[in-house]
Amino acid sequence: MRVAGLMSGTSLDGVDVAVVDIERGRIARVVAHKSFPYPPEVRKRLLAVSNAVTHTAEISRLHFLLPELYARAVKRCGVPLHRIELIGCHGQTVYHESGANTLQLGDGSVLAERTGIPVVSDFRPRDIAAGGRGAPLVPFADYLLFRDRRTGRVALNLGGIGNVTVIPAGAKPTEVVAFDTGPGNMVIDALVQRYTGGKHLYDRNGALASRGHVHEGLLDRILAGAYYRLKPPKSAGREQYGQDFVEELTNTRLSAADLIATATALTPAAVAVGLDRFARCPLHEIVVSGGGARNRTMMGYLAAFLPVLRVRTSAEFGIGIDAKEAVAFALLAHETWQRRASNLPSATGASRAVVLGKISW
Repeated sequence: MRVAGLMSGTSLDGVDVAVVDIERGRIARVVAHKSFPYPPEVRKRLLAVSNAVTHTAEISRLHFLLPELYARAVKRCGVPLHRIELIGCHGQTVYHESGANTLQLGDGSVLAERTGIPVVSDFRPRDIAAGGRGAPLVPFADYLLFRDRRTGRVALNLGGIGNVTVIPAGAKPTEVVAFDTGPGNMVIDALVQRYTGGKHLYDRNGALASRGHVHEGLLDRILAGAYYRLKPPKSAGREQYGQDFVEELTNTRLSAADLIATATALTPAAVAVGLDRFARCPLHEIVVSGGGARNRTMMGYLAAFLPVLRVRTSAEFGIGIDAKEAVAFALLAHETWQRRASNLPSATGASRAVVLGKISW
């Protein structure tokens, strides 16, 4: 079955589209992958309603606007619409209260109408209804993609938030441990935008971070926070690492370069702390995906904080570093279409495995 997966991440930078062929519940090949940035005005509007007091009218408007953009992205991904049988659309998270409620914008009915293709969307609420935290859901795909009989692996995605899937050698699904480690790129992005007056949206290749010095005292204070001690399952978002967190950092009055360097070190440091505390198995490799994999400074810190692990990228496994989460939601949509459960209770904390999402014909 040929399925398109759409992922709009916490960084609010746009939508990734991955078209994959799925055979016997596994990825046979990735047919196409493209990324489409949000128009600046749309990104500004999404930021204004993310974890913020807003108006229901704006929420409703964006809920209908985003699927128009998603439909345009699918049409431009390089695969004719008539060759795609199903779409899995994560939507754009604007609020996530772990284990209580969640909201992803992007109506599946509008997307189905614009493409003529059935759409599976709104994946997270069912897991929450079953007692889970609604996140992370990507570990289902990580398990299928990276499990190995002899090699213990960590799948690390460095998007807006950093998250890991710990897959012991020869693991059963119930043995997988997954959780959000803390901020990925979102704090760095916010600092870069603030200090460049919006001229730059992110730190290309970690160039700005490489000019600063990590403030170890600040880094240690952050890592002493309650979230890093909280046992999995757990998830994070703008609620913890949004505007208020960035304001606290800037109030330290460190230089821009030192703050960006410290925020860049925080991401892999939090990964290392999380694995040290909560990964109870021998590990050999860490497989990195997401935009942070292009940040050379961050990847250098990652290797330094985890010297015993071989650092690889998902591209070495045939999954582009920007494509993995879109590929994951194609897989999740396929499972829903087959009426099969696809959350991992060991990752989300749900009381049982459940079929995720809603289908729009």
